Amino acid sequence: MHILLLGGTTEARRLAETLHAHATVRVTTSLAGRVAAPRLPPGEVRIGGFGGAEGLARWLRAHRVDAVIDATHPFADTISSNAARAAAAAHVPLLALRRPGWAPVEGDDWHPVDTLREAADTARSLGRRVFLTTGRMGLASFAHVTDAWFLLRSVDPPEPPFPPHLEVLLDRGPFTLEAERDLLRRHAIDVLVTKDSGSTATAPKLEAAREAGLPVVIVRRPPVPEGVAVVGTVEEAVEWAGALEARGSGRP
Repeated sequence: MHILLLGGTTEARRLAETLHAHATVRVTTSLAGRVAAPRLPPGEVRIGGFGGAEGLARWLRAHRVDAVIDATHPFADTISSNAARAAAAAHVPLLALRRPGWAPVEGDDWHPVDTLREAADTARSLGRRVFLTTGRMGLASFAHVTDAWFLLRSVDPPEPPFPPHLEVLLDRGPFTLEAERDLLRRHAIDVLVTKDSGSTATAPKLEAAREAGLPVVIVRRPPVPEGVAVVGTVEEAVEWAGALEARGSGRP
């Protein structure tokens, strides 16, 4: 059974490790290539795009893929949309693995928005020293904000355009609560901007912001493409793959 795993997340790596241990399963993990030195999972790995939905559909047919599991970041909506269209065209079963999103608790001061541009304007109204944890790819949405200072945390350096008052902190999670507390204090942060990624590796920043009484601008997730089955854990994804294998390939 050949599974194409659209990866790039901690859950995708764990899923690749689990599936790779099964002698009857062949796993190919696809990474977008946006990180300079990605942590490669076991099994076969390909890096780079497919050429849109049509290119992905051709790849599925050419490599005789039996199932696709989309375990990309919750905000990787372009590849998720392409995967849904390609899987339908190639008549291949598709599953989306999405870690649960964050939920506010007592003491949180959250300001939900739908886009990065909205996040930029909302953050600007709430403070002047902004801790930006939405990733380097969306930094252009903040470039018009000239009256605030931004601290961007990113795995790799960003490319312009970006806001004129910007400091870049190159780092990779997981992050501890104590380290997040220290970062907020050291940089005199007065507002946090993040996406609802749901990752436990980056959740301590929310607790640190709550303790400090800071407002948090949080970008809502885009929806999973209509008609695509969704699970929230690696274990559920393994069960789905096992049930598919037991029934036989979904590929004609």
